[in-house]
Amino acid sequence: MALPTNALLAETQKRIVPPRPTPPAAPAPRAAVPPLAPGALPGLGHAAALLRDPLGFLGSLARHGGVVRIRLGPRTVCVVTDARLVHALLVALAHDCPRGAVQDTLKTAFGDGLLMSEGQAHRDRRRIIQPAFGPDRMAGYLSVMHQVTEDRAGRWRPGQVLDVAKEMNHLALEIVTRSLFGARLTADATLAFHRALPDLVKGQIVQSLYPHPALARLPLPVNRRFDAAVRVLNRVVDQAVNGRPGQARSIESGGTLPALLRAATDPATGRPLTEADVRSEAITMFGAGTETVSTTLTWLLDELLRHPEVEARVLAELDEHLPAGTTPTPEALARLTYTRAVTQEVVRLHAPNAFLMRTARVPVDLGPYRIPAGTELLYSLTALHRDPLRYDEPLSFRPERWQDDGGLGRHSFLPFGAGKHKCIGEAFAWAELTVAAAAILRRWRPVAVPGARAREVVWTTVQAHGLRVRLAARTDGVAAAAVRDMPEGAATGKVPAPTRTDRPRPAGCPFTGAAADPGTPGALPGTPAAVPLPRRSAELRAAADRHADWAVRHGLLTPTELPGYRAYALHELIGHAFPRARGTELDLLVDMLGWFTVLDDRFDGPPGRRPAEAHALVDPLISALHGDARPEPPGDRLVTAWQELWDRQSRSASPAWRARAAREWHACLATFPAEAEHRARGTVPALGLGLAETMRLRRHGSCLYPFMNILERAHGADAPAALHAEPALHRLRANTADAATLINDLYSLEREERQSAAAFNTVLTLQRVRGCTRSRAVRAVRTRVTTLRRENEQLCRELGRRHPAGRWYLDGTRELVAGVQAWTSTSDRYLVPGGRG
Repeated sequence: MALPTNALLAETQKRIVPPRPTPPAAPAPRAAVPPLAPGALPGLGHAAALLRDPLGFLGSLARHGGVVRIRLGPRTVCVVTDARLVHALLVALAHDCPRGAVQDTLKTAFGDGLLMSEGQAHRDRRRIIQPAFGPDRMAGYLSVMHQVTEDRAGRWRPGQVLDVAKEMNHLALEIVTRSLFGARLTADATLAFHRALPDLVKGQIVQSLYPHPALARLPLPVNRRFDAAVRVLNRVVDQAVNGRPGQARSIESGGTLPALLRAATDPATGRPLTEADVRSEAITMFGAGTETVSTTLTWLLDELLRHPEVEARVLAELDEHLPAGTTPTPEALARLTYTRAVTQEVVRLHAPNAFLMRTARVPVDLGPYRIPAGTELLYSLTALHRDPLRYDEPLSFRPERWQDDGGLGRHSFLPFGAGKHKCIGEAFAWAELTVAAAAILRRWRPVAVPGARAREVVWTTVQAHGLRVRLAARTDGVAAAAVRDMPEGAATGKVPAPTRTDRPRPAGCPFTGAAADPGTPGALPGTPAAVPLPRRSAELRAAADRHADWAVRHGLLTPTELPGYRAYALHELIGHAFPRARGTELDLLVDMLGWFTVLDDRFDGPPGRRPAEAHALVDPLISALHGDARPEPPGDRLVTAWQELWDRQSRSASPAWRARAAREWHACLATFPAEAEHRARGTVPALGLGLAETMRLRRHGSCLYPFMNILERAHGADAPAALHAEPALHRLRANTADAATLINDLYSLEREERQSAAAFNTVLTLQRVRGCTRSRAVRAVRTRVTTLRRENEQLCRELGRRHPAGRWYLDGTRELVAGVQAWTSTSDRYLVPGGRG
């Protein structure tokens, strides 16, 4: 997740960085020739690799440069792998780099419509069509989307096994037909459309790879199927555009898309658009508005099956802002912030456009590269959205990245393109995804059919094939999700009360359930006043003794290492940060912190600089989270101890909690090899890695997210689903992790500065990146911690008013930061030779 560093960066620039003279302008470097990708085969070039594993091959090219040449038979194509350069290609160079071979195939088949046209013709056509997607139309479209989805979902039956991709294709086609064309296709036409679409897509990609356009006219099987698909699509579109009298329906706020087109005048000729023009635009809307949206809906349902906690939060948000039985409005959709984050993450992770092309009609400079006239330029939105340099854990499904400023902006997230050719129906598509998903999830709970999950099939788009689900009726939105997440038998009362996940949540102590003291005054988050209970020295010392025995028994420490390790006083940190923890929960917390400390110390040595060794340490730990049967490294007791700890954490926990905890432990552990990769490449702070990137990388490495999850585990119940659906809670959790990380940076500064491996410490990063003095860097970090505490205080007040049943969780996050500060200021953990003490 991205760290909210804007304020810190601004303060750094204004208060810390001394004025510097403007350096003299360096001579402009000569533009470079893009490097040639390795592995070209005689005669075939890279075509075999591209066809065998398109996404893997395209994703691998980024390591060779921002623009990389590949050979497809006799043709040389430049692949643009850097998101910033792709944005420049689509915006700054749009005039000089028109559409390429992939789109030209469709232009030959369907004419010079909006999707295929260029220059003034494209601008004129876009002005004509734009009113169909104006804000005044959206309310009418939402009503149609909702009704179409309700009608289709209403025809499904409990226990029915659904071919999700097929159903979503039919749904998306019907939404487009009724919303934009005011028409209904016959069942035969709908079936013909869906049967023809794969042949159209396959033919498009194959013909775009032909070394000479004349090959598309040969009677090859792929060409014949492509031509037949074109004929079918033309017939289907004719039915929608020229339906039987009385079939077409006027859409609110100004008629159908065909009516809009027929009423328009071609600015170039002054004459009305021809029927060929109308058909061309209709085909564009059918193609663009059907396959990509239906594929995204399929991936959305697949990801919700894999992440039940996300599904529960979506349902909670729907219950709050879009109650059952109401027709969606633009204002209601704007309030569905978490649902929007979920759809954004689906679109990022499963960007439909495997690759698109442009052609340089004149010589152009693209970043440091010189691109000759006539060069074909290829880019993959799917590969760009999975770039690990742009997105933390790029293959992980993490909707929260879009709530905590993890979306890196328009240069990195381009699902609908950019510039003058940006998809005209972007708002329509986002609305369709949200409305359709809401209507389906309210009525049905999809259950995965074993062995029938979605798999990627790549042509010009990344399609989702194979997902089948069994439908179960959802009786009451979130309540049904809660019943589903109970242990077997809980709904009938056959499970002992302590293990139930739906028992009342007390608003007081997060561990014992004792009522909160209404007279306890509030305190700034992260201050000592936030810890209201006295220290329990004898109990904590006993927990420390049990932990020492546990660590030695598991081989994490030797008896001779214990004295130095015990000087860290980790039990004191737990005592400060979790003042109400008792018994087995206290032991679990101390063991977790001790285990993580031992792991962290391993990376002060060679694994911190050697990515292969880092992965060898961490990968088995991550595998254990997900139940993978990967053998543990010989003689490494960390894995055995971790398996026991993970079992203790997740035992009796709800599926939603377990999934969230596994994801956030995964993110935490993955920071170790990520930092090792940066050290090995030399992209450490001040040498290629900036402040914002450093903080983003480290957000989960502090281990605070897993310990915030333990608040719920120790409490015996999850925090209310509605609280988890709050964007403000995500901000509060992010602030909590950030504040603890920055506090740690202040007290570990001297120790980390003396390490042989480059330290990821914010104070040191400010000194190296911004050139400020030690005292000013320290002051900036302290100021940032204070700002985070004050923001959290306000967030706690607001969230507490809206979700009083979750006050215990909010109090717990406040105490956690306070405990970190109290411990780091007194522990021997960060002593260095010759230092204090």
